[in-house]
Amino acid sequence: SQYSAVDTNPLSVYIMQPIWNKIIKIVPLWIAPNLLTFSGFVMILVNYFLISFYDWDYTASGTGPGLVPTWVWLFSAFTTFCAYALDSIDGKHARRTQSSTPLGELFDHGLDSWATSIFVLSFFSVCSRDNGKTGVSVYTMYIYLSIVLFNFMCSHWEKYNTGVLFLPWGYDISQVVLITAYLLTGAVGVEVWQKPLLFGYYITDVLVILLIGFSLFLSFPQTLYNIHRAYLKKTLKNDSLYEGLLPLVSPLLLFILLTVWVVLSPSNILAKQPRLFLWMVGVAFSNVICKVIICQMSSTQPELFHWFLFPLALVVYAAISGLLSWTEEAVLAVLTALVTAAHVHFGVCVGRQLSEHLNIYIFSLKKRVQE
Repeated sequence: SQYSAVDTNPLSVYIMQPIWNKIIKIVPLWIAPNLLTFSGFVMILVNYFLISFYDWDYTASGTGPGLVPTWVWLFSAFTTFCAYALDSIDGKHARRTQSSTPLGELFDHGLDSWATSIFVLSFFSVCSRDNGKTGVSVYTMYIYLSIVLFNFMCSHWEKYNTGVLFLPWGYDISQVVLITAYLLTGAVGVEVWQKPLLFGYYITDVLVILLIGFSLFLSFPQTLYNIHRAYLKKTLKNDSLYEGLLPLVSPLLLFILLTVWVVLSPSNILAKQPRLFLWMVGVAFSNVICKVIICQMSSTQPELFHWFLFPLALVVYAAISGLLSWTEEAVLAVLTALVTAAHVHFGVCVGRQLSEHLNIYIFSLKKRVQE
Protein backbone atom coordinates (compact mmCIF):
# COMPACT_ATOMS: atom_id res chain seq x y z
CA SER A 1 0.00 0.00 0.00
CA GLN A 2 1.20 3.53 -0.75
CA TYR A 3 2.33 5.40 2.35
CA SER A 4 0.44 8.62 2.99
CA ALA A 5 0.82 11.01 5.88
CA VAL A 6 -0.65 14.42 6.61
CA ASP A 7 1.08 17.01 8.78
CA THR A 8 -0.86 20.18 9.66
CA ASN A 9 1.08 21.36 12.71
CA PRO A 10 2.23 24.99 12.17
CA LEU A 11 5.35 24.39 14.33
CA SER A 12 6.31 21.53 12.03
CA VAL A 13 5.30 23.14 8.72
CA TYR A 14 6.73 26.66 9.23
CA ILE A 15 9.67 26.17 11.60
CA MET A 16 10.95 22.60 11.68
CA GLN A 17 10.50 21.53 8.04
CA PRO A 18 12.72 24.36 6.67
CA ILE A 19 15.42 23.32 9.19
CA TRP A 20 15.19 19.65 8.12
CA ASN A 21 15.35 20.67 4.45
CA LYS A 22 18.68 22.38 5.17
CA ILE A 23 20.06 19.47 7.24
CA ILE A 24 19.10 16.85 4.63
CA LYS A 25 21.44 18.46 2.09
CA ILE A 26 24.52 17.45 4.10
CA VAL A 27 23.55 13.76 4.27
CA PRO A 28 25.62 11.78 1.72
CA LEU A 29 23.50 10.03 -0.92
CA TRP A 30 25.10 6.62 -0.28
CA ILE A 31 23.71 6.43 3.29
CA ALA A 32 20.64 4.19 3.66
CA PRO A 33 17.58 5.94 5.18
CA ASN A 34 17.14 3.09 7.70
CA LEU A 35 20.62 3.86 8.98
CA LEU A 36 19.42 7.38 9.86
CA THR A 37 16.32 5.99 11.59
CA PHE A 38 18.34 3.45 13.54
CA SER A 39 21.08 5.92 14.54
CA GLY A 40 18.46 8.20 16.04
CA PHE A 41 16.99 5.31 18.03
CA VAL A 42 20.43 4.23 19.29
CA MET A 43 21.07 7.79 20.52
CA ILE A 44 17.81 7.74 22.48
CA LEU A 45 18.80 4.38 24.01
CA VAL A 46 22.33 5.50 24.93
CA ASN A 47 20.89 8.62 26.54
CA TYR A 48 18.30 6.57 28.47
CA PHE A 49 20.90 4.15 29.86
CA LEU A 50 23.20 7.03 30.76
CA ILE A 51 20.44 8.74 32.77
CA SER A 52 19.48 5.38 34.33
CA PHE A 53 23.08 4.94 35.48
CA TYR A 54 22.99 8.22 37.43
CA ASP A 55 19.35 8.00 38.48
CA TRP A 56 18.05 4.44 38.66
CA ASP A 57 15.10 5.09 40.98
CA TYR A 58 14.11 8.59 39.80
CA THR A 59 15.21 10.29 43.03
CA ALA A 60 18.44 12.01 41.92
CA SER A 61 16.79 15.28 40.87
CA GLY A 62 14.74 15.54 44.05
CA THR A 63 17.39 14.82 46.67
CA GLY A 64 19.79 17.56 45.70
CA PRO A 65 21.74 19.18 42.91
CA GLY A 66 24.88 17.65 41.48
CA LEU A 67 23.80 14.00 41.59
CA VAL A 68 23.32 13.98 37.84
CA PRO A 69 26.22 15.91 36.27
CA THR A 70 25.31 18.94 34.16
CA TRP A 71 26.90 17.43 31.04
CA VAL A 72 24.35 14.58 31.16
CA TRP A 73 21.44 17.02 30.76
CA LEU A 74 23.23 18.82 27.92
CA PHE A 75 24.00 15.46 26.30
CA SER A 76 20.28 14.60 26.66
CA ALA A 77 19.30 17.81 24.85
CA PHE A 78 21.83 17.01 22.11
CA THR A 79 20.76 13.36 21.61
CA THR A 80 17.06 14.28 21.71
CA PHE A 81 17.57 16.92 19.04
CA CYS A 82 19.61 14.52 16.88
CA ALA A 83 17.03 11.74 17.20
CA TYR A 84 14.25 14.22 16.38
CA ALA A 85 16.19 15.46 13.33
CA LEU A 86 17.04 11.95 12.10
CA ASP A 87 13.45 10.80 12.55
CA SER A 88 12.27 13.82 10.57
CA ILE A 89 14.69 13.49 7.64
CA ASP A 90 14.75 9.69 7.12
CA GLY A 91 11.62 9.79 4.93
CA LYS A 92 12.88 12.80 2.96
CA HIS A 93 16.21 11.03 2.45
CA ALA A 94 14.40 7.87 1.24
CA ARG A 95 12.56 9.92 -1.40
CA ARG A 96 15.81 11.68 -2.32
CA THR A 97 17.61 8.38 -2.90
CA GLN A 98 14.48 6.76 -4.39
CA SER A 99 14.63 3.99 -1.81
CA SER A 100 11.23 4.32 -0.11
CA THR A 101 10.04 0.83 0.87
CA PRO A 102 7.45 -0.72 3.19
CA LEU A 103 10.43 -1.95 5.21
CA GLY A 104 11.51 1.66 5.79
CA GLU A 105 8.01 2.69 6.85
CA LEU A 106 7.71 -0.22 9.27
CA PHE A 107 11.24 0.36 10.58
CA ASP A 108 10.47 4.03 11.21
CA HIS A 109 7.10 3.55 12.93
CA GLY A 110 8.20 0.42 14.78
CA LEU A 111 11.18 2.18 16.34
CA ASP A 112 9.01 5.24 17.03
CA SER A 113 6.54 3.08 18.95
CA TRP A 114 9.38 2.02 21.26
CA ALA A 115 11.15 5.40 21.36
CA THR A 116 7.94 7.10 22.51
CA SER A 117 8.09 5.43 25.92
CA ILE A 118 11.87 5.89 26.23
CA PHE A 119 11.54 9.66 25.70
CA VAL A 120 8.99 9.81 28.51
CA LEU A 121 11.04 7.61 30.86
CA SER A 122 14.13 9.77 30.32
CA PHE A 123 12.12 12.91 31.00
CA PHE A 124 10.91 11.60 34.38
CA SER A 125 14.49 11.93 35.63
CA VAL A 126 14.25 15.68 35.14
CA CYS A 127 11.25 16.15 37.43
CA SER A 128 12.13 13.32 39.89
CA ARG A 129 9.66 11.24 41.86
CA ASP A 130 7.63 12.52 44.76
CA ASN A 131 9.64 13.04 47.94
CA GLY A 132 6.92 14.76 49.95
CA LYS A 133 7.97 18.24 48.86
CA THR A 134 8.43 18.20 45.10
CA GLY A 135 8.38 15.73 42.26
CA VAL A 136 5.82 13.51 40.61
CA SER A 137 4.39 10.35 42.15
CA VAL A 138 5.17 7.05 40.41
CA TYR A 139 1.42 6.65 39.78
CA THR A 140 1.36 9.98 37.93
CA MET A 141 4.33 8.71 35.89
CA TYR A 142 2.40 5.56 35.00
CA ILE A 143 -0.70 7.54 33.96
CA TYR A 144 1.45 10.04 32.03
CA LEU A 145 3.19 7.24 30.11
CA SER A 146 -0.14 5.50 29.43
CA ILE A 147 -1.65 8.69 27.97
CA VAL A 148 1.34 9.27 25.68
CA LEU A 149 1.18 5.65 24.46
CA PHE A 150 -2.61 5.94 24.07
CA ASN A 151 -2.04 8.95 21.78
CA PHE A 152 0.49 7.03 19.72
CA MET A 153 -1.90 4.09 19.45
CA CYS A 154 -4.73 6.39 18.33
CA SER A 155 -2.86 7.74 15.32
CA HIS A 156 -2.01 4.21 14.15
CA TRP A 157 -5.52 2.91 14.87
CA GLU A 158 -6.73 5.82 12.75
CA LYS A 159 -4.35 4.87 9.95
CA TYR A 160 -5.55 1.24 10.21
CA ASN A 161 -9.07 2.50 9.50
CA THR A 162 -8.47 5.40 7.09
CA GLY A 163 -5.21 4.44 5.38
CA VAL A 164 -3.79 7.89 6.18
CA LEU A 165 -1.45 8.75 9.04
CA PHE A 166 -2.42 12.15 10.45
CA LEU A 167 0.75 13.15 12.26
CA PRO A 168 -0.26 14.20 15.79
CA TRP A 169 0.50 17.81 16.70
CA GLY A 170 1.82 16.62 20.04
CA TYR A 171 4.90 15.05 18.47
CA ASP A 172 6.78 18.18 17.36
CA ILE A 173 5.61 20.12 20.41
CA SER A 174 6.76 17.37 22.78
CA GLN A 175 10.19 17.13 21.15
CA VAL A 176 10.75 20.88 21.43
CA VAL A 177 9.52 20.85 25.06
CA LEU A 178 11.87 17.94 25.87
CA ILE A 179 14.93 19.62 24.35
CA THR A 180 14.08 22.89 26.11
CA ALA A 181 13.58 21.09 29.44
CA TYR A 182 17.00 19.40 29.20
CA LEU A 183 18.74 22.66 28.23
CA LEU A 184 16.99 24.48 31.08
CA THR A 185 18.00 21.78 33.57
CA GLY A 186 21.58 21.87 32.28
CA ALA A 187 21.74 25.67 32.48
CA VAL A 188 19.90 26.33 35.76
CA GLY A 189 20.04 22.96 37.54
CA VAL A 190 17.23 20.66 38.70
CA GLU A 191 16.10 23.34 41.21
CA VAL A 192 14.09 24.98 38.42
CA TRP A 193 11.57 22.11 38.68
CA GLN A 194 11.29 22.43 42.47
CA LYS A 195 9.94 25.95 42.71
CA PRO A 196 6.26 26.70 42.10
CA LEU A 197 5.66 28.41 38.77
CA LEU A 198 2.12 29.85 39.09
CA PHE A 199 -0.44 29.75 41.93
CA GLY A 200 1.55 27.06 43.73
CA TYR A 201 1.64 24.81 40.65
CA TYR A 202 4.98 23.39 39.55
CA ILE A 203 6.17 23.29 35.92
CA THR A 204 5.71 19.50 36.00
CA ASP A 205 2.04 19.88 37.05
CA VAL A 206 1.49 22.29 34.17
CA LEU A 207 3.07 19.83 31.71
CA VAL A 208 0.88 16.96 32.97
CA ILE A 209 -2.24 19.12 32.70
CA LEU A 210 -1.22 20.22 29.18
CA LEU A 211 -0.58 16.63 28.12
CA ILE A 212 -3.94 15.38 29.38
CA GLY A 213 -5.68 18.39 27.83
CA PHE A 214 -3.96 17.86 24.49
CA SER A 215 -4.85 14.17 24.41
CA LEU A 216 -8.44 14.28 25.52
CA PHE A 217 -9.49 17.51 23.83
CA LEU A 218 -7.32 17.62 20.70
CA SER A 219 -5.79 14.31 19.64
CA PHE A 220 -8.55 11.87 20.48
CA PRO A 221 -11.49 13.95 19.10
CA GLN A 222 -9.42 14.59 15.95
CA THR A 223 -8.90 10.84 15.51
CA LEU A 224 -12.63 10.13 15.86
CA TYR A 225 -13.44 13.00 13.50
CA ASN A 226 -11.02 11.73 10.82
CA ILE A 227 -12.47 8.20 11.05
CA HIS A 228 -16.02 9.59 10.89
CA ARG A 229 -15.10 11.68 7.82
CA ALA A 230 -13.66 8.62 6.09
CA TYR A 231 -16.89 6.77 6.94
CA LEU A 232 -19.02 9.50 5.31
CA LYS A 233 -16.77 9.52 2.24
CA LYS A 234 -16.98 5.70 2.14
CA THR A 235 -13.15 5.42 2.17
CA LEU A 236 -12.91 3.32 5.35
CA LYS A 237 -10.59 0.32 5.06
CA ASN A 238 -12.80 -1.96 7.17
CA ASP A 239 -16.42 -2.85 6.56
CA SER A 240 -17.56 -3.81 10.03
CA LEU A 241 -17.36 -2.06 13.38
CA TYR A 242 -15.80 -5.24 14.79
CA GLU A 243 -12.90 -5.08 12.33
CA GLY A 244 -12.48 -1.36 12.94
CA LEU A 245 -12.24 -1.75 16.71
CA LEU A 246 -10.19 -4.96 16.66
CA PRO A 247 -6.74 -3.31 17.02
CA LEU A 248 -7.88 -1.63 20.25
CA VAL A 249 -8.66 -4.87 22.11
CA SER A 250 -5.11 -5.99 22.96
CA PRO A 251 -3.77 -2.55 23.97
CA LEU A 252 -6.78 -1.98 26.23
CA LEU A 253 -6.48 -5.42 27.85
CA LEU A 254 -2.76 -4.80 28.29
CA PHE A 255 -3.50 -1.50 30.04
CA ILE A 256 -6.17 -3.09 32.27
CA LEU A 257 -3.86 -5.95 33.35
CA LEU A 258 -0.96 -3.60 34.07
CA THR A 259 -3.19 -1.21 36.01
CA VAL A 260 -4.59 -4.07 38.10
CA TRP A 261 -1.01 -5.07 38.96
CA VAL A 262 -0.06 -1.48 39.84
CA VAL A 263 -3.10 -0.94 42.07
CA LEU A 264 -3.31 -4.33 43.79
CA SER A 265 0.38 -5.30 44.07
CA PRO A 266 1.04 -6.45 47.67
CA SER A 267 4.64 -5.18 47.61
CA ASN A 268 3.69 -1.98 45.75
CA ILE A 269 5.73 -3.01 42.73
CA LEU A 270 5.57 0.33 40.90
CA ALA A 271 7.01 2.25 43.87
CA LYS A 272 9.70 -0.42 44.41
CA GLN A 273 10.84 -0.74 40.78
CA PRO A 274 9.44 2.18 38.76
CA ARG A 275 12.17 2.02 36.11
CA LEU A 276 11.78 -1.71 35.42
CA PHE A 277 8.00 -1.60 35.47
CA LEU A 278 7.63 1.42 33.19
CA TRP A 279 10.25 0.04 30.77
CA MET A 280 8.25 -3.21 30.58
CA VAL A 281 5.05 -1.23 29.91
CA GLY A 282 6.76 0.59 27.01
CA VAL A 283 8.20 -2.55 25.42
CA ALA A 284 4.98 -4.57 25.72
CA PHE A 285 3.03 -1.70 24.22
CA SER A 286 5.51 -1.28 21.36
CA ASN A 287 5.19 -4.96 20.47
CA VAL A 288 1.39 -4.79 20.42
CA ILE A 289 1.40 -1.66 18.26
CA CYS A 290 4.00 -3.07 15.83
CA LYS A 291 1.60 -5.94 15.08
CA VAL A 292 -1.13 -3.39 14.34
CA ILE A 293 1.21 -1.43 12.04
CA ILE A 294 2.08 -4.62 10.14
CA CYS A 295 -1.62 -5.53 9.79
CA GLN A 296 -2.42 -2.04 8.60
CA MET A 297 0.39 -2.15 6.00
CA SER A 298 -0.50 -5.64 4.76
CA SER A 299 -4.29 -5.18 4.98
CA THR A 300 -4.66 -8.17 7.28
CA GLN A 301 -6.66 -8.55 10.48
CA PRO A 302 -4.80 -8.26 13.80
CA GLU A 303 -5.25 -11.15 16.22
CA LEU A 304 -7.79 -10.54 18.98
CA PHE A 305 -5.42 -11.38 21.85
CA HIS A 306 -1.72 -10.53 21.68
CA TRP A 307 0.46 -13.42 22.99
CA PHE A 308 1.93 -11.32 25.80
CA LEU A 309 -1.46 -11.00 27.49
CA PHE A 310 -1.35 -14.65 28.60
CA PRO A 311 1.96 -14.72 30.51
CA LEU A 312 1.17 -11.24 31.85
CA ALA A 313 -2.24 -12.36 33.14
CA LEU A 314 -0.57 -15.30 34.93
CA VAL A 315 2.06 -13.08 36.54
CA VAL A 316 -0.51 -10.45 37.58
CA TYR A 317 -2.74 -13.14 39.10
CA ALA A 318 0.20 -14.70 40.94
CA ALA A 319 1.29 -11.27 42.19
CA ILE A 320 -2.02 -9.91 43.45
CA SER A 321 -3.06 -13.22 45.01
CA GLY A 322 0.14 -13.18 47.07
CA LEU A 323 1.60 -16.31 45.45
CA LEU A 324 4.78 -14.47 44.48
CA SER A 325 5.20 -12.85 47.92
CA TRP A 326 8.87 -11.73 48.22
CA THR A 327 9.79 -12.83 44.66
CA GLU A 328 7.54 -10.24 42.98
CA GLU A 329 10.43 -7.91 42.06
CA ALA A 330 12.55 -10.79 40.73
CA VAL A 331 9.61 -12.06 38.63
CA LEU A 332 9.12 -8.53 37.25
CA ALA A 333 12.82 -8.39 36.32
CA VAL A 334 12.64 -11.76 34.52
CA LEU A 335 9.40 -10.79 32.75
CA THR A 336 10.93 -7.46 31.65
CA ALA A 337 14.03 -9.19 30.29
CA LEU A 338 11.93 -11.79 28.43
CA VAL A 339 9.59 -9.23 26.87
CA THR A 340 12.52 -7.05 25.79
CA ALA A 341 14.34 -10.05 24.25
CA ALA A 342 11.13 -11.21 22.52
CA HIS A 343 10.53 -7.73 21.11
CA VAL A 344 14.09 -7.38 19.77
CA HIS A 345 13.86 -10.90 18.29
CA PHE A 346 10.53 -10.05 16.66
CA GLY A 347 12.00 -6.87 15.15
CA VAL A 348 15.07 -8.66 13.79
CA CYS A 349 12.97 -11.47 12.26
CA VAL A 350 10.47 -9.12 10.61
CA GLY A 351 13.32 -6.97 9.28
CA ARG A 352 15.11 -9.96 7.80
CA GLN A 353 11.96 -11.42 6.24
CA LEU A 354 11.03 -8.11 4.63
CA SER A 355 14.56 -7.43 3.38
CA GLU A 356 14.63 -10.87 1.72
CA HIS A 357 11.10 -10.47 0.35
CA LEU A 358 11.81 -7.01 -1.09
CA ASN A 359 15.30 -8.03 -2.15
CA ILE A 360 17.02 -5.13 -0.37
CA TYR A 361 19.50 -4.69 2.46
CA ILE A 362 18.26 -3.01 5.64
CA PHE A 363 21.27 -0.75 6.17
CA SER A 364 22.67 -0.39 2.69
CA LEU A 365 21.44 0.96 -0.64
CA LYS A 366 23.28 -1.79 -2.55
CA LYS A 367 20.93 -4.19 -4.31
CA ARG A 368 20.92 -7.84 -3.30
CA VAL A 369 22.12 -10.29 -5.92
CA GLN A 370 19.22 -12.47 -7.08
CA GLU A 371 19.85 -16.10 -6.11
